[in-house]
Amino acid sequence: MNAPADKEALKPSNFLRQVIERDLEQQTYAHRQWGGSPGDAAHHQHGEPDPARIRTRFPPEPNGYLHVGHAKSICLNFGLARDYGGVCHLRFDDTNPEKEDTEYVNSIIDSVRWLGYDWAQPGNDQPYQASDYFDFMYRAAEYLIEAGLAYVDEQTPEQMRANRGDFAKPGVDSPFRSRSIDENLQRFREMRDGKLPDGAAVLRAKINMASPNINMRDPAIYRIRRATHHNTGDKWCIYPMYTYAHPIEDALENITHSICTLEFEDQRPFYDWLLDRLAEGGLINKPHPRQYEFARLNLTYVITSKRKLKQLVDEGHVSGWDDPRMPTIVGLRRRGYTPESLQLFAERIGVTKSDSWIDYSTLEGCLREDLDAKAPRAMAVLDPLKLVITNWDELMGEGTLDDCSAPVHPHHPELGRRAFKFGKELWIEKTDYEEVPPKGYNRLYPGNKVRLKYGHVIECVDAIKNEAGEVQQVRATLVPDTKSGTPGSDAIKVKGVITWVAAADAVPAEVRLYDRLFAVPQPDTGDKDFLEELNPDSLKTVTAYVEPSLAQAQAQADEKFQFERHGYFVADSKDHGSHQTGGEGKPVFNRVAGMKDSWATK
Repeated sequence: MNAPADKEALKPSNFLRQVIERDLEQQTYAHRQWGGSPGDAAHHQHGEPDPARIRTRFPPEPNGYLHVGHAKSICLNFGLARDYGGVCHLRFDDTNPEKEDTEYVNSIIDSVRWLGYDWAQPGNDQPYQASDYFDFMYRAAEYLIEAGLAYVDEQTPEQMRANRGDFAKPGVDSPFRSRSIDENLQRFREMRDGKLPDGAAVLRAKINMASPNINMRDPAIYRIRRATHHNTGDKWCIYPMYTYAHPIEDALENITHSICTLEFEDQRPFYDWLLDRLAEGGLINKPHPRQYEFARLNLTYVITSKRKLKQLVDEGHVSGWDDPRMPTIVGLRRRGYTPESLQLFAERIGVTKSDSWIDYSTLEGCLREDLDAKAPRAMAVLDPLKLVITNWDELMGEGTLDDCSAPVHPHHPELGRRAFKFGKELWIEKTDYEEVPPKGYNRLYPGNKVRLKYGHVIECVDAIKNEAGEVQQVRATLVPDTKSGTPGSDAIKVKGVITWVAAADAVPAEVRLYDRLFAVPQPDTGDKDFLEELNPDSLKTVTAYVEPSLAQAQAQADEKFQFERHGYFVADSKDHGSHQTGGEGKPVFNRVAGMKDSWATK
């Protein structure tokens, strides 16, 4: 559990912070007790005063990999608990056994920890899971039946749908709604004991079939579903509906502020109805949790539907859930995003009650801001063109290599310097030579001088072309006494400075130039199939040359660099130096982001 943050250190206010501060000021939850673990009212009444000033929760269903929208929710819920001296619970909402798997459980745990958050509290450092509360949920369902607040309905799904009504027409009471309490109890127990087939009956709350809120028209709270659960095995053949399970989970865990996205706003009346009834029966602690909704993250050029992300994986449009183009947390991590950049992003976009689109450049901007301050620098040539210094042997001696160096980071001299060679043959970018330069072009063209960064000034002579007229080699002469850092190096003024690597010590590398997965700002919002909106240029793989300091890049540490001029890159955590990818053991780097937003002018 975190200590309360200094009031002046709290983040900018929003409506959720205002709700929490009001509850703290009014001591809404100050007198609740905590039994040391989730439990019913009796369990907590035998406990101590709750040491957590607030309790929030992050409750993913383990049916897929978390994405950038979940990252926002993680940062929000864990951040609020941290800032107000509370605890945030990690809870698996595992009430749907057909789609859930321990693979997703483990991935979620890893993602939350990677983002920098922990759910440990005195006496417990394990996540919670809804399936551990199935016994209480069943007990609560029998209480509702005994109180005349629930009944077993054996209409067909089609009949229930037709009798539910719509926004213009009230619902019609089920013919089973007037069953006696004893008959409902007996029938519900037969559901539990496997005496009815799947889909033959549901347990429904008895509220109001004429309610203007369709969610209050006797919602289903239990269904029959024979499926092996990853935690409870075959103990149950009936499972609670999410809208029934979720508020109970919050209540058992002593949650104070249940924060969810706006699509659950219409479910809040049932959330309150259910917990009010269970509190009246003495089953749960008082005062019970309250639900608050915020706008979910809509990020341009991204889709976050788990079903459609799974389709991208299953159909081979991406290489897997951790493909660096995917908006999953594992994909973002492999792409090179940092926990700090995602935390900054969540803080910067804030929390609102209205839906809006956040431009992807905001996310990339947070990443650049984080990496600029800490990413080591290096030179790399992504589209290599040979440069030959024709007077090198005459001036420096045949076979001679000149020692050059540059700071590891321009603002952190304590990190030292990186060393590399300068020789007769170098690699430069193809775009750094033009036979006939366009207006404003200050790089290599016949007769022009440029500085090779951290090295010498050269003067371009000409270029050698192949039969197709393609430039194969650029030739230049070295201008003596112009080495960077030496006396007189500034005697010759040049407008152009280009990066390079020496052929003698450059390291061949596979560089994956990742870009946005979709070509349109709001994919999957119109009539088009979202697969038609994929960006065909979202991945380009090149053989590049990088300076020797990158030969020992640590992929397992997600080591990131700024390739000068090109942007930010990360040693790939999966394929770096692998012979499995056809890279013959080459280091593999993923482009995280360019130096600036290249989509701003598209």
